[in-house]
Amino acid sequence: MLKNFWWPLEFSHVVEEKPIRVTALEQEFVIYRTSNGTANVMSDLCVHRGGALSDGWMEGDCVVCPYHGWEFKPDGACSKIPAQPDLNVPKKARVDAYPTIERYGYIWAFLGDLPESERPPFPELPHFDDPKFRTIRGTYEWPVYYERAFENSLDAAHAPFVHGGAFGNRENPAIPDYQVTEYPLGGEMVVTLEPPKRNIPGIWKRLYKDDRPDVKTRAAFWMPCMTLLEVTLPMGLMVLFNFHIPVNEFKTITKWTQMRTFFKGKWADGDALKRVMKIFDQDYPIVVAQRPELLPYDIGAELSVKSDGIQIAYRKMRQKYIDMGWQIDIHRIKTEIGREEAVVIPSPARKGIPELEKAWVLKEVPTTAPKKKE
Repeated sequence: MLKNFWWPLEFSHVVEEKPIRVTALEQEFVIYRTSNGTANVMSDLCVHRGGALSDGWMEGDCVVCPYHGWEFKPDGACSKIPAQPDLNVPKKARVDAYPTIERYGYIWAFLGDLPESERPPFPELPHFDDPKFRTIRGTYEWPVYYERAFENSLDAAHAPFVHGGAFGNRENPAIPDYQVTEYPLGGEMVVTLEPPKRNIPGIWKRLYKDDRPDVKTRAAFWMPCMTLLEVTLPMGLMVLFNFHIPVNEFKTITKWTQMRTFFKGKWADGDALKRVMKIFDQDYPIVVAQRPELLPYDIGAELSVKSDGIQIAYRKMRQKYIDMGWQIDIHRIKTEIGREEAVVIPSPARKGIPELEKAWVLKEVPTTAPKKKE
C-alpha cells in the first residue's frame, strides 16, 4: 500500500451529507458533503478520545463527534469544544483532512503529506466524459491483497485458461509480442487476440452470424490501483475500469465501472452486469489461491516471460515508489503497534507548522525505509 497518491475511496453516488465510514489502506476515513455539495475526506478519529466521526452528524459545514460533541471544519481544525466553550481551541485540536477531488463518478483523496507542487498528478483517465458510452457500476470483494487482483486485471495470458469460452481461446492461447507504452504514472499495451470459435450465448449471438473476428484488446494501469480493459468488438467498444481498494492486507474491494457504446438501453444493463460478474467469479478462485499472498518486492522472485511485459512495467514503477519510502509498513502496524495506539496517514497540514508537527496527537503510519541500492 502506497501513500502520497490520489486514491479513489468511494463512488460519488454513495456519499451524501451524512458522514459515512470508508476503510482503506488499513485506515478508517470519514467522507461527507458540506452544504454546497463538496465532498470531504478526513481521518475517522477524533483526536480527543478516539471517537468515530462517521457516527456523528453535521452542524452547518462541521462534522460533530458523537462522543463529546467536538466540531471539526472541513480542513480538520476543531471549531468548538462544548464542555469548555470559553476555551480557545488549541491548534493541535484537529484531525487529518485530505485534499479531495470528485471525478469520474468517484471521490478521490490525496493520502499523504506532500505539498501540492510535489504531488503526483491526478490521473487522466479516458472515456469517462464521452457521452457515447452507457455506464454501469458495481463492487466486487476479494479476500486477497489488492496487488494480486490488480495484476490479474492486466494479465492477457490467463484469458484462454480462466475465461475460455467467454473471450479466451484455449486452442490458440499465444499472446503476440507487444511493446509497453509508459505514462508518467502508468502504462498500456495493445494486442489482437483470436476469440473462441463457438456459439455465442445471450443477446450477443444476434450480432455474430459467421465466425467471430479477431479482437483488439488494450490493457492499461495507473498508479496506485486503477486498471483498464478495453475491447474493440464489431458492434462497438467495451471498457472495464477496475479501481482496486485495499481494505487491509487480506481484503480488497474492487469498485468497477463498465462502459459500452452498444446496447445502450437500460434493458441491456442486466446482461452487462452478469458478464462482468462472471469474469470476476472465474478469476476469484485463481487469485485467492496465488502464493505468496503479497507481491514480492524483487521482480526476479517470480519467473516472467515476454507476455508479462505490462505487469513487469507495473512492478518496476511500484518498486520505484517503495524505494522512495512511500510504502505503508502494514506489518509494523500489526506487530509493533497492535491495538495499543492509533496511527493515521499524515495530511499536508502537518508540513511546515511546528506546533502540528511536534504536538500532533495521532502518530503517522510507519513506512518502509528506502532500500539501499548496491
